[in-house]
Amino acid sequence: MHDIQFGLLGILGICIASGVLGAYVFQKLRIPQVVGYIVIGVLLGDTGFGLLHGADIVTLRPFNNFALGLIGFLVGGELHGDMFRKYGRQFMAILLGEGLAAFVLVGALSTLILYLVLGNLMIAIAAGVVFGAIASATDPASTIDVLWEYRSAGVLTTSIIAIVALDDALAMALYGIGTSIASILMHAGNASIGVVMLHTAIELAGAVVVGFLAGFALNALMHHLPQTDKRLGMSIGIILFCIGLALAFKLDVILTTMVIGIVLINRAPRRSKKLFDTIRSFSTPIYILFFVMVGARLSIKTMPIWIWMLVAVYVAMRSIGKWAGAYAGARWAQAQTPVRKYIGMALFAQGGVAVGLSIMASQNLQQIPVAENMSLGDMIIFTVTATTLCVQLLGPAFAKLAIKKAGEIGCNITEEDVMGEWSAGDALNTGIVPLQEGTPIETVIRHFSEQETFVYPVVDKENRVVGVLSFDLLKELLVDRDAWAWLVVRDVMQPVHDQVHASSNLAEALQDMRNMQVEALPVIDADARLLGVLDSREARRKISAEIIRRRTATS
Repeated sequence: MHDIQFGLLGILGICIASGVLGAYVFQKLRIPQVVGYIVIGVLLGDTGFGLLHGADIVTLRPFNNFALGLIGFLVGGELHGDMFRKYGRQFMAILLGEGLAAFVLVGALSTLILYLVLGNLMIAIAAGVVFGAIASATDPASTIDVLWEYRSAGVLTTSIIAIVALDDALAMALYGIGTSIASILMHAGNASIGVVMLHTAIELAGAVVVGFLAGFALNALMHHLPQTDKRLGMSIGIILFCIGLALAFKLDVILTTMVIGIVLINRAPRRSKKLFDTIRSFSTPIYILFFVMVGARLSIKTMPIWIWMLVAVYVAMRSIGKWAGAYAGARWAQAQTPVRKYIGMALFAQGGVAVGLSIMASQNLQQIPVAENMSLGDMIIFTVTATTLCVQLLGPAFAKLAIKKAGEIGCNITEEDVMGEWSAGDALNTGIVPLQEGTPIETVIRHFSEQETFVYPVVDKENRVVGVLSFDLLKELLVDRDAWAWLVVRDVMQPVHDQVHASSNLAEALQDMRNMQVEALPVIDADARLLGVLDSREARRKISAEIIRRRTATS
């Protein structure tokens, strides 16, 4: 038992550590990091070094479900009600255009290829409609990962997030139709389209209901959990519970957790923003493991040559369908130019949803033979896994190209980004003239009356900080004008206990100031000489100006 646990932990370590290295190498090549994760998965799987086998992937399936749940939750956090009120018609037109176009093109051409290869029209049509339904799905994980990686923001980014979020429901509906038709054609059961569609509608409605109830419950609990760590623990617990509930009742995991995120961001936008940022920051290892598993699923050695021909047709027709359908829908809805021109190329990625649907299809159609030692279910899962690898290598790169063409890369700059890059020296106020130890109080009071600054550093003859003088320290002297003439700064200043080095990280310096409950601190160089004052209010003004400058430069 100990060996089994050690083996599983070792696999997790190899996947995550090698995934990070793969992402680093691909980022250096200016390729989205998610491609690196998938390539590492291929190398670790049966196609490569054989460190990951099918049994390992099955064992790690709970982590994949957790990753899908987190993806849904974070995507839901991007879907504000105002956005849908403004662009709802546009989103639906693009969604139906790209989804149905991919469904028709992939379904028709897959049917033709399979009929030519297998010579059986019923099997060809059954497989074609299933392939078409699965092709309509767009992977939210890798697409959203690219948007986050390149700090994208704008009308195209907003549209991409909305489409990949809604695409899951459309894919499930088309999948229900496709598998129902396939079962009827192959006499694999007594399924009817109406019954399957009813089951699909119940599953989608169930996911929405569970997500809404969980979202409202989490929002209510967050009122009584002011600490960030407790909110995080409660959120993860509820997300995991809903994932388990969705799996138990065969509901859509992504849709369930996405609704939780939608409820939170629209009911309590300010309170939940910190929660979404925290979850996004710690979820990286889970994403890495998810994408490594996607690559590891591919086993080239067991795939016949004719399946690769089917893979090529699938990828080509799906890409054309996504691009042309999205363009047609955006043009019909009179969407903005960047959306019309570039949204199609941002929807190529295919991932967990498609693989999940292919697994479900393989279970339903496993008993139907199509070739020697291969069932219809095997053919579907082999083909979808191979196409997933191909489009996951292409999809993130095209998503990056789309947001680059639209000029939206780097537009999502936050205060945390700037503070993380800047030092205290970048935000200091050099306009404050320090006070000498021997300066009369009368002069100092005139300084305070003429300037907006309420804290002044006090320096000696070598410009080293020896103390600070604040307005609060002078309050008692304001009523005793006779003392102004003979008191000097040295008599009333406060010895300096805290100061900031110019090279200190700005975010850490401001956090230290909040902890000390001070508004300003002197900033010194390596020789302890005064350079200026770090004023928290002035620093935030400079940060805001820098954010505006960067967003303007990238627009």
